[in-house]
Amino acid sequence: MTTTSPTPGPRAPRFSRRALLPAAVAGVLVLSACGSSDPLAEDDQSAGSDDGAVTVGSADFPESQIIAELYAGVLRDAGVEATTEPGIGAREAYVSAVEDGSIDLVPDYTGNLLLYVDSESKAASADEIMAELPDALPEGLTVLEPSEAENKDAMVVTQDTADEYSLTSISDMASVCGELVIAGPPEFQERAYGLPGLESKYNCVPESFEPINDGGGSLTVDTLTRGDADVANIFTTTPAIEEQNLVVLEDPENNFIAQQVIPLAAEDRLPEGSEDALNELSSKLTTEDLIELNQAVSGDGAVSPQQAAQKWLEENGYDAA
Repeated sequence: MTTTSPTPGPRAPRFSRRALLPAAVAGVLVLSACGSSDPLAEDDQSAGSDDGAVTVGSADFPESQIIAELYAGVLRDAGVEATTEPGIGAREAYVSAVEDGSIDLVPDYTGNLLLYVDSESKAASADEIMAELPDALPEGLTVLEPSEAENKDAMVVTQDTADEYSLTSISDMASVCGELVIAGPPEFQERAYGLPGLESKYNCVPESFEPINDGGGSLTVDTLTRGDADVANIFTTTPAIEEQNLVVLEDPENNFIAQQVIPLAAEDRLPEGSEDALNELSSKLTTEDLIELNQAVSGDGAVSPQQAAQKWLEENGYDAA
């Protein structure tokens, strides 16, 4: 049975800007600070941590840890000393860790990062989100170039269901939605992107809803493939989509907002060359890559996030040792 990653950025809770205050993260893991500065090296480090090294953090789920290892790997390939601090916790924890200097860099997802710093934002498409995100960040934080790679909520069906109802997009569900059973996490019944969004944007009201409390994981996939549900809310980087030939329905009305992978960093703490290296990685990384990387750490013969990232880096021409 395939296992899937715990919930990444796309279903993290929405917080207001006040949630970024240090008091909101009492009890967060204390991370070691960077070492003392080398005055002889300051001219070569107009931006960066005190000793020119970069600490890359991650959220507490495998995909984030894999991406953090990719970031560290391309930085080392560029001649930057880089280490990782995996599993820091939820967004409020790792954002505060970047702010207080415990880490310098962390992977995140564009849509939910924007909602974290601006809970009133209505941006939905990739371009709309990136038009707002840089200016919405608190002082001292910055984002680099987003990746094509994306992990977002989606409506997923089996190939048989897609063929039976001629489904390629959520729009196609409208005429048959009353015949369909939709499965997803309990909160999908009430969240704006859940059943209310399907009704308001696609005129889709299902025959019934099957709540499954595993965050779009293996139980949800099994419910879909057994035929106990016709459609399921599953993340786009879930390995089972490829393994079981499932169909991700297109979302032309952007009911599920864009969630591109993006580096979140502290301003003026990345050494020279870091941004170019990270932007190059972002230009190469795809959603298909994330699916394969997730499969590597969760499937048969699972490897560590570091091992999975190392293999990808080697296959893409990086020397990240």
